[in-house]
Amino acid sequence: MDLKSSGDYANDAEASGILEALDRALACPSGYVSDLIFWPKSRNPTAAEVVDQALAYRPLAL
Repeated sequence: MDLKSSGDYANDAEASGILEALDRALACPSGYVSDLIFWPKSRNPTAAEVVDQALAYRPLAL
């Protein structure tokens, strides 16, 4: 998914803010959702698949 080509945001700062808000809302570390979108393990995940992967995130227990 390429946010830049979709035109769904005004500038890079807005896109970063949206991705950071998703990280916080889904209780993921900073940059985690961005990695799922821009560097996915599978080819072209759907939005639902990205959210499912983000919700499945569990921090390592030490």
